[in-house]
Amino acid sequence: MNDEQFRRLAAYGQAEHAVPGRDLFTTGDRSYDLFLLETAAVEIVRDQRVIFRAGPGDFLGELGLLTGQHVYLTGRVISAGTVIRLGAANLRRALAEHADLADLLIEAFRQRREVIRTTAGTALRLVGRPDTALALRTYLAQLLLPHAWQETYPGLTPDDLPAAVIDRTVLRRATPGAVAEALGLTYRPDDREVDLVVVGAGPAGLAAAVYAASEGLSTVLLDRGGIGGQAAKTARIENHLGFSHGISGDELTRLAMLRALKFNVRIHSPCTATALDLTDPHRPTVQLDGGARIRCRAVIAATGANYRRLDIPGWAAFERAGCIRYAATEPDVRDYANQPVTVLGGANSAGQAALSLAAHNATVDLIVRGTRVGARMSTYLVDRIRAHPLIRLHLGSTVDALIGGDTLSGVVMSRAETLDSRALFCFIGATPETSWLTGVATDDNGFLRTPGPLPFQTSTPRVFAVGDLRAGSTKRVATAVGDGAGAVSSVHTALAARLPTPAT
Repeated sequence: MNDEQFRRLAAYGQAEHAVPGRDLFTTGDRSYDLFLLETAAVEIVRDQRVIFRAGPGDFLGELGLLTGQHVYLTGRVISAGTVIRLGAANLRRALAEHADLADLLIEAFRQRREVIRTTAGTALRLVGRPDTALALRTYLAQLLLPHAWQETYPGLTPDDLPAAVIDRTVLRRATPGAVAEALGLTYRPDDREVDLVVVGAGPAGLAAAVYAASEGLSTVLLDRGGIGGQAAKTARIENHLGFSHGISGDELTRLAMLRALKFNVRIHSPCTATALDLTDPHRPTVQLDGGARIRCRAVIAATGANYRRLDIPGWAAFERAGCIRYAATEPDVRDYANQPVTVLGGANSAGQAALSLAAHNATVDLIVRGTRVGARMSTYLVDRIRAHPLIRLHLGSTVDALIGGDTLSGVVMSRAETLDSRALFCFIGATPETSWLTGVATDDNGFLRTPGPLPFQTSTPRVFAVGDLRAGSTKRVATAVGDGAGAVSSVHTALAARLPTPAT
């Protein structure tokens, strides 16, 4: 940050004199402010270990300023001088009014979070084996949360695992929801008005939140699991515009999340919507698990779909053991490098998973129920799969049985052929997640109908559907992003005028 930018940002804050030994913020605080160091010097400390030293001209802050996460570092003054304090509201105003400052701060916050993830992992310690806590591991990675794994912790038994240790508080059988609540990342009601609630943080929901917030709508983004939806679980997206070398789903998710934070989207995850109260058609209310309610002016439903599972013996047990996966992210693939695996499915996600696993020297059996692999898979993937020496293609087949004890050892195909396999990566589609959308019309398959008159508008005037949840949608990342952006335009129109009730 140059001198001119420093002065411009300082105009949003208030000067204070800081003496040596004063803590500007402390581990365990519920929130903290951004500080500009005019003449003071500060150490950032974790467990009595100095993580970073900052002097005049520097600023203190990282992603927690924008996510609302509880403080896990201490900022201690080591040299007396003047600091400029920017509270949350003034920081948000500065980000909104100065694009260059917003870009500089967001990038600095991201880089600092990466440093903290490697130097201050003890802020959140996970106990157990990472390969047996896939949901927790994925959640922490998606939200860039600093953490470290260890196999044991005093007083914990195998039945307590996975566990989380947060500032000496121990969470037994830890889930993403329990960790999020302890870190301050779950939804906390306040007195701020909400224009738009976006439920579901896949590509469609993220795009909707970014466009809405950037266009002045007070926006809350909720997701019951993590950020990124099914796209975050994709090993590589090679046909998305703007990325000449392709991009992984989790990296695309991180970039979108940073854009959302820049525009003051309030992101809460895990946070499950359980019902939609439409008593007042102009003020829909989203009800959350736990009883909290968010009254707003419009809702965009982007909850996507749930993964389909096969109804065969042992499926649930092998899933709990981590041997059945519904994603091929870097951690998933790394877990089964150099091992025999099975991929089930005939669309792009299955093809991308097979190639990613083979790139890590796994031997891959790709099972496709149809008789033509190119029916639902892009040509470039089909060509690479057929040419890869580590991938065997099985057409016109499916999985009939699973073999193994505590972990998977083999897969039996419908032709009674047994495949050596340590993991099954399953990509056989999904069913729409509409259980919370009481009173909104669906088609015969359970997907939300969007009869208009506005694009993406459901049978309820102030409720819009985007992404995989919408009947007739194209299941592609770029299409989902377009849905999210387009729905925001319709939201603006709906909020500006009283419209006739959509046809049912």
